[in-house]
Amino acid sequence: MSDFHLAQFNVGRFKYPIDSPEMAEFVARLDPINALADEAPGFVWRYTAEGANDATSIRPFADDDQIAINFSVWRSREELWDFVYRSGHLEVLRRRPEWFTRVTDSYLVLWWIPAGHEPTVQEAMERLDTLRADGPTPEAFTFRAPFDAPAAPVH
Repeated sequence: MSDFHLAQFNVGRFKYPIDSPEMAEFVARLDPINALADEAPGFVWRYTAEGANDATSIRPFADDDQIAINFSVWRSREELWDFVYRSGHLEVLRRRPEWFTRVTDSYLVLWWIPAGHEPTVQEAMERLDTLRADGPTPEAFTFRAPFDAPAAPVH
């Protein structure tokens, strides 16, 4: 058992308001995909808005209220990869262009956290900013440019 878990944070900009007819199919898929994640091997935790089963109502970017977030923690990079690319989640991911505008900047960031730590949205936003500013580093990286978990607990 590792002393570290992998946090993932990704953002997307909705093409349409979340309550619009164009987003109805996406919204209908949220609960089933979240349930799939909750039961996936390696799943630890996912961020949800207070009183909700997802994070679609959270708008942490003050300059753009159409940016949605997805934020979770996994035991390992491999288990997260398997959920994202080898489960029913892949079908929804492939349809992302129907519901989200193309993001030209980094929209996904990964980083290692001590097991048991529950990261905050602010922490996640800072990691995304780090990735955008510095490229992949052990503090903020991507699937394409990964870093292994630290060998010893962070103090």
